[in-house]
Amino acid sequence: MNLKKYFIRALHRLQKGPGYTYKELLVWYCDNTNTHGPKRIIKEGPKKKLIWFFLTLLFASLVFWQWGILINTYLSYNVTSSLSIGFKTMKFPAVTVCNANPFKYSEVKHLLKELDRLIEVALERILRPTPGNSSENASPPLDLELWHQIPLVLIDEHDKDNPVIVDIFESNQTALGNETAGGNQTAADNQTAADNQTAADNQTAADNQTAADNQTAADNQTAADNQTAADNQTACSHQGSDNCTYRNFTSAAQAVTEWYILQSTSILSKVPLQERIRMGYQAEDMILACLYGAEPCNYKNFTQIYHPDHGNCYIFNWGMDEEALNSSNPGAEFGLKLILDISQQDYIPYLSSAAGARLMLHQQKSFPFLKDQGIYAMAGTETSIGVLVDELERMGYPYSDCTMNGSDVPVKNLYSQYNTSYSIQACLRSCFQNHMIEICGCGHYMFPLPERVNYCNNEDYPGWAYCYSSLRSSIRHRQICIDSCKETCNDTQYKMTISMADWPSEASEDWIFHILSYERDMSTNVTLDRNGIIKLNIYFQEYNYRTISESAATTIVWLLSSLGGQFGFWMGGSVLCLIEFGEIIIDALWITIINMISWCKGLKQKRVQARYPDAPPTVSELVEAHTNLGFQHEDTDALPRDKVLPPEPGTPPPNYDSLRVQPLDVLGPDSDTE
Repeated sequence: MNLKKYFIRALHRLQKGPGYTYKELLVWYCDNTNTHGPKRIIKEGPKKKLIWFFLTLLFASLVFWQWGILINTYLSYNVTSSLSIGFKTMKFPAVTVCNANPFKYSEVKHLLKELDRLIEVALERILRPTPGNSSENASPPLDLELWHQIPLVLIDEHDKDNPVIVDIFESNQTALGNETAGGNQTAADNQTAADNQTAADNQTAADNQTAADNQTAADNQTAADNQTAADNQTACSHQGSDNCTYRNFTSAAQAVTEWYILQSTSILSKVPLQERIRMGYQAEDMILACLYGAEPCNYKNFTQIYHPDHGNCYIFNWGMDEEALNSSNPGAEFGLKLILDISQQDYIPYLSSAAGARLMLHQQKSFPFLKDQGIYAMAGTETSIGVLVDELERMGYPYSDCTMNGSDVPVKNLYSQYNTSYSIQACLRSCFQNHMIEICGCGHYMFPLPERVNYCNNEDYPGWAYCYSSLRSSIRHRQICIDSCKETCNDTQYKMTISMADWPSEASEDWIFHILSYERDMSTNVTLDRNGIIKLNIYFQEYNYRTISESAATTIVWLLSSLGGQFGFWMGGSVLCLIEFGEIIIDALWITIINMISWCKGLKQKRVQARYPDAPPTVSELVEAHTNLGFQHEDTDALPRDKVLPPEPGTPPPNYDSLRVQPLDVLGPDSDTE
């Protein structure tokens, strides 16, 4: 009911029109506001009015300018970093140890037999043996199918102005820019055409020879792609073909290693996972001794995972099945002590050029990316690793583009099959693998696979090497992955201080090797030596941990206080002054609405007057229209004269007393009351 009365009053106000004008409203505001300045404009003389009007306008402009800067600063969502140092009992990190060599050579030799023969002959030809001394003359013929897929090309730079390209398994030698006997053309920019339609990755290596002739050689490993993911038949058959990719090396050692890794990847990708695990180093053979604090441990306390780069890896204190272990005190006596055997004598000669153990410290339930974050421990040494902990706490959206658990990242995490937590390394690798599956039709051996997808190999996917090299060098795809992946908001980093010493010493190596050999092999003979033994000590240096946390540089409280401070400093105002200003704005809008309605009503009346320009008839004119026959407008010409109807008599007006004007003295007291 009250609402109905309110609308009726508002309607009457609209019909009545505004009670005051804009000028009156402005004068009233200047006279009643609590803001300094407007009052002086209406109360001072003409000259001072002008001065105060200019000052008020200037300071109001300064206030709005400062407000704009403050609001823009707040919306930029800047952060400040603070460092705090705490002291508490901390969880011991997860420790992952691997062998630098992924497989035992005795277990994979039958798979790499042809590849090893091929690389041995290639090395002999790179070193330019004298004719007839090459070992392949007395051995069975080589299977050059692998070589034709990814050939190595030697560049003789003895004459810098006229370098010569030498196909290692061909006798043709051609100066750069000339045609070869097979019809292939080579440009001076090391673009080599392949005469066979096979997938290849172009790798170029330079081998500086120190022979008497001081010839400089370069291995040019050329890739030609014959089949893309779309099964398009292409070939690098002419100079400057876009379907060839090239990699140049300054040393033949680098070229041979990269070539061997690429070829072995294709071979091992066809081996089932369980078979690859069997061919790797087993925990009972690799972990000889374990001690955590004062408690003994063994290989059963480690969790085994398969890592494509390092084969079988073993994680201590991963926290998947049991609670993470706490460290009771800092110092080497309360950490983890390991003795490892890497069996260096069983290394693959062309696959692993480094010998040692690869290890990494990381958080519980996180996947270890040893290739990026791991460190080496050298054989024949005792390596002590002191650990300091840094905890990073980043603010989320809108202050930074970080993620809590990776659920808001558009990239499918392929490492989730290990039940590990999100990390940006897992996201980047998953993104690359997804792009490779989409473009090349198969996945790379070094990364996990989604369901119903196979690893790339030379037999089923002949063009995978060229596709992989092109994708790896593509800046556009790399930027897509960088833009899609996000850092984690909370992270723990382990800072390591590493020191090494020879172990065991010459005085103690005899009895130590005897004991370790007996404990592992139950043999009285020494089966271990300095080239395969590693001792590790991992411990907290101190219990002081650092927390680097982010906080908002500007908050809503800061914004309001800054806005109020600027307004009060320049105008002497407060929040109530802003309310007063809002009130006058509402009143001005109300006046505008009423004026618009009045204008619309006036416009409507003008349209009616334009339609009926004459004034409406008076009462006397209406009476005369009924009594005077001249007002009859019937058309008498339409009927014959003998049939014209007689005029109807006029009707006299009603005789009402209320229409008569009575003298004032006739009216009684009741009439006054009425």
